[in-house]
Amino acid sequence: MTVSDDGAVFFRGTEVDVVEGLAPDRPYELHGVAFATLPRPPGARLATVATVNDVHFGEVECGRVDGADVGPVLTAAEGADPYPEVMNRAAAAEIAALCGGRGPDALVAKGDLTADGRPEEYAAFEACYRPPFGERLHVVLGNHDNQADHRAFDCPPVRRIDVPGAVLAVLDTSRPGEGGGRLSAEQLDWLDALAAEVAADDPARPVLAFGHHPCLTGLPGEWTDAGAHLDPVDSGALAAVLACRPSIVGWFAGHTHRNRVGHRPETGPLPYVEVAATKDFPGSWAEYRVFEGGVLQVHHRVAAPAAVAWSEECRALVFGLYPRYALGDLADRCFALPTPGG
Repeated sequence: MTVSDDGAVFFRGTEVDVVEGLAPDRPYELHGVAFATLPRPPGARLATVATVNDVHFGEVECGRVDGADVGPVLTAAEGADPYPEVMNRAAAAEIAALCGGRGPDALVAKGDLTADGRPEEYAAFEACYRPPFGERLHVVLGNHDNQADHRAFDCPPVRRIDVPGAVLAVLDTSRPGEGGGRLSAEQLDWLDALAAEVAADDPARPVLAFGHHPCLTGLPGEWTDAGAHLDPVDSGALAAVLACRPSIVGWFAGHTHRNRVGHRPETGPLPYVEVAATKDFPGSWAEYRVFEGGVLQVHHRVAAPAAVAWSEECRALVFGLYPRYALGDLADRCFALPTPGG
């Protein structure tokens, strides 16, 4: 399920029930599930930001891991549309419908937009996402996009995006031919200077930092493979910047195809967020509701019938264990971010 400050969405197989008009920060029980809506931050709602990641245009086999037997490999039915197109068309339509059909103030695509970094794969991504969002769409490379001998598209190493009430810092964590991520000293210096500038201008204005690779936290439940996160040294350097710049309220990544929130001792409650893939179960995209007094992350599961049918099929991945890994707890999906300096 998904919860926000004013609603909830329930999935039972391919059935979807969207419940609207709920009061914030209140307990409810619906469909036999007890839950509480998110507390609404004080003040007016100023902006909406959305993200997708691991959309994998061009992929034709879901669940294949080279050199390992991890359960069934799924493909689209013969004659059916490729599943990345099914999932992403539905996600793009849902995101475009935000804010009464105006769409979000910014959409950040956090990498792995292609399966193999081929130009035609990125062209398919652009054909899906550019028409509804135009210049509000911002892209960053993932490891699939940045191959050893070519990459799908160009992006700057760092980028500042201003939306009402918040600043988005987007950093390219990919390196050619590497599965894991890196951040250079120059990128970290830029993030540090950006946070200082924002805080000097308005101490209450949050900075949300985005990249493809998660920050290593070293806590239980984390992948130990070096390709699953930022380099350990770079992770520590990123955490050091976040520890001394309280205007930065979180690090938001993809790559691992799961919903998870980690923490590091030196940054206390600050979340290191992983959002699951758009292209398979549970079919994720994330919304960030920016208020005068705080920011909410609201996870969405793509709800179009064809998308739900495919994502339900993907429950069979990893010998049926994939949902336990990918979905995460409700608290990993929907939550309030810390306030700057809070």
